[in-house]
Amino acid sequence: MKDSIHVGWEGGMSFSTSIHGHKLVVDAKEEFGGNDKGPRPKALMMLALAGCTGMDVISILKKMRIDPEGFNVHIDSELTDEHPKQYTKMHLIYEFKGKNLDTEKLKKAIELSQDKYCGVSASLKKAMEITYEIKIIE
Repeated sequence: MKDSIHVGWEGGMSFSTSIHGHKLVVDAKEEFGGNDKGPRPKALMMLALAGCTGMDVISILKKMRIDPEGFNVHIDSELTDEHPKQYTKMHLIYEFKGKNLDTEKLKKAIELSQDKYCGVSASLKKAMEITYEIKIIE
């Protein structure tokens, strides 16, 4: 199985692509020669991880018949000071909102995502430490 995208230069430091019919632009801050027309590429790694594991967790919870009132994934990352600047650690905070949520089932859904289903997490774990915690807001 293969996957591919085409990225085109739009001048300055801006590049764009279309993924599944959705246009996405990445750019640099003005101080680095860009026009700030889109997010920075490294931040999209965090988005990819949060989106991948978030979709997994919601899908697994639906199968467990658990329906939280709200759900967010927050990521804090550590970045090197030296070039090439890269993430050395990502810490995910899975934040659930709802009453009487079964903590063990939430934990199981996250573990399944992190250990079995999320391909982004599996790829990133080869390059850095990924940790997580669960927060429940009633």
